[in-house]
Amino acid sequence: MLQINPDRLWQSLMDLARIGATEKGGVRRLTLTDTDRRGRDQFVAWCKEAGMTVEVDGIGNIFGRRAGTEVDALPVAMGSHLDSQPSGGKFDGAYGVMAGLEVVRTLNDADIRTRAPIEVAAWTNEEGSRFVPTLMGSGVFAGVFSLENALEAKDVDGISVREALASTGYAGKARPHQLGAYFEAHIEQGPVLEQTKTTIGVVLGALGQRWFDVLIAGQDSHAGPTPMETRKDALLAASRLVIEVNRIATTFPDYARGTVGFMQVKPNSRNVVPGEVRTTVDLRNAKDATLSSMVEELKRCVARIAADCRVEIDLKEVVYFPPSEFAADLVESVREGSKKFGYSHRDIVSGAAHDAVYMARIAPTAMVFVPCEGGISHNEIENARPEDIAAGCNVLLHAVLGCAGTA
Repeated sequence: MLQINPDRLWQSLMDLARIGATEKGGVRRLTLTDTDRRGRDQFVAWCKEAGMTVEVDGIGNIFGRRAGTEVDALPVAMGSHLDSQPSGGKFDGAYGVMAGLEVVRTLNDADIRTRAPIEVAAWTNEEGSRFVPTLMGSGVFAGVFSLENALEAKDVDGISVREALASTGYAGKARPHQLGAYFEAHIEQGPVLEQTKTTIGVVLGALGQRWFDVLIAGQDSHAGPTPMETRKDALLAASRLVIEVNRIATTFPDYARGTVGFMQVKPNSRNVVPGEVRTTVDLRNAKDATLSSMVEELKRCVARIAADCRVEIDLKEVVYFPPSEFAADLVESVREGSKKFGYSHRDIVSGAAHDAVYMARIAPTAMVFVPCEGGISHNEIENARPEDIAAGCNVLLHAVLGCAGTA
């Protein structure tokens, strides 16, 4: 049975990790910095060594293409991103790109021609650490964002995406093209696979997200003279809100999640009843209808808390990211590939957004998850086992072959 070269895949990941390496073993490759340019240059060089043609589009997405025998067949693409968090790990994103490259190298070694072309994509600014929005490159490719608006986005120093692309030499001219299918291999970035001793996560889709900014307006008052029954304590209301968000997330089905991750208290003084709190709510779910029900429950809770605590609460929705459901036949190919190799596997949903989420809007899409140590990601100590990395790539190889067909 055809298998990838696990040592070569691991070495590629380790070689790439030297570019922007940090003292703790992670990487710092912020989008379109000189370090990111060097990572891109290395990827392009490897693509050309593998016999692929390389194109770069207007937002800097890189596509390495291995020709198929049918010129008009839509390409089957694999990919992820090369940019990182400011203190990121060496597997997040990079694994998906290197796994795609290894699939091509394996097909070259076995002298296997595919009917459809095969592409390996490196998407620009997936992390959103330097430029907003996140998932910028795949979003432009999928038509979610306009190219012009993305090019005008600026970092904290006032440098635009347009200027950064020019300075790194990755201001391309290729236009978005149709894909026949898209696959993305990725570390889970969570603890489920490791805790359940599972090698392959068969990703059904990604959680939808609805984010809210919350302003709670009460009244500052002296902590001593103000009776408990007359207080308009904004922090008390916020505390109740935190508990309700947790309750909502633990009582609703379909992989519900709820988080209050930010809070500012005013006047933030030891002996003053807090008069104002600014906070956030992040609700997530795998089904849009359930996510909407969670939001309605949140609104009911907010009204009740406001009345009980004698405060005003303004709930403003700032992000709505619908759930993403991946193509059933491609998901099944990941499941069947796991069975073929005898890898333990389980269905899973992605709690984080990936480039695959936008690809799913324009092409049949699937993802392959592998465990990461301790479920830790977006961290320099992010780690994964070589055998799991290889297993995910083997599954990817056969899923892609099934889609692209052999000549």
